[in-house]
Amino acid sequence: MARKSISARLQVWIDARKRHHLSHAQVQMARELGMNPAKLGKLDNHKQEPWKLPLPQFIEHLYEKRFGKPRPDVVLSIEDMARREEERKAARREAKRRKAGTMAGGCGTGSAGG
Repeated sequence: MARKSISARLQVWIDARKRHHLSHAQVQMARELGMNPAKLGKLDNHKQEPWKLPLPQFIEHLYEKRFGKPRPDVVLSIEDMARREEERKAARREAKRRKAGTMAGGCGTGSAGG
């Protein structure tokens, strides 16, 4: 079964989720906080630096501090976000195609004054 490719900007989050053992909610929290997925490794070295929180708890702590709630109201996986984005793009392309079709059929071809 052929999978649709996920955009590179979302694929890095999928890789970070797997590499750092994060849940979908924690990935969404990190994205909303504006974290860089390439730099999560710096924050996730609590074994070498025991004063640091483990990355999942650190993300949850920052999220609650900034937004005042422990979790996002609606949690979507990266794959669901990619699917919704693709559906939105397809709907936009279809609307644009329809508009172009009505514009081409509605244009007058007669002379403009005579």
